[in-house]
Amino acid sequence: MTASNELILADPQVTADLRTFVVRARAADDGAVRLQAVGSVLAAYVCVLRPRALGEDVPTVLGMRTMPLAAPAQVDTAVSLASVADRLARMGETDTVLPVPPVTVTESWTGVGAPRSGWERGADVSFKLLEQAAHRGIKEVAALVPASSGAPVVNTARGAVWGRRLPDVAAAIPAGAAFAALTLGFLPAGADGQAAVFHCGRWTRLSMPRGHVLIRSASVLG
Repeated sequence: MTASNELILADPQVTADLRTFVVRARAADDGAVRLQAVGSVLAAYVCVLRPRALGEDVPTVLGMRTMPLAAPAQVDTAVSLASVADRLARMGETDTVLPVPPVTVTESWTGVGAPRSGWERGADVSFKLLEQAAHRGIKEVAALVPASSGAPVVNTARGAVWGRRLPDVAAAIPAGAAFAALTLGFLPAGADGQAAVFHCGRWTRLSMPRGHVLIRSASVLG
């Protein structure tokens, strides 16, 4: 078992994949990343959408990637994406030892873990539908938000667009899940495949070959 202050990634390609994931996550929401290593697998969670105010009817949408480790580790910490990006930037092309940032952060979503079992399979959703919904939402948010808008206006517009339920989908999946899948690079370009959908209580999971999108629903999806 490795020390909890470092993670030994399986190979340089895994390091490169984690670096890309962190860069993409920062572009969506430059906040925190939860690093959870159990044995020889590292799960990295980031938040793409969440309620910004008390009582806001917006779902929490997380992105998650799993990566193999070369040595077993036991880590569960939430740190800033910027701190992980800084450490990855210092690593060479062949380096695989990732120092775990010592300074933790607290965000509302980091303390709410998705279930590990009890998931039930739902109806799949096509990659093309998710991609189209994401691009449509991006254009809609851009049209709603003037260039000089402050954070409250931006958050309201994003919540209204990304919290809306996807049309023509059996499950109550918010458009923000499509945005997460596209932004984090989980959708294969031009692919005709399907994202597998699973449900467990208030949680829904979209599973794709490159990663997973986890949705914790608000009380109602409009």
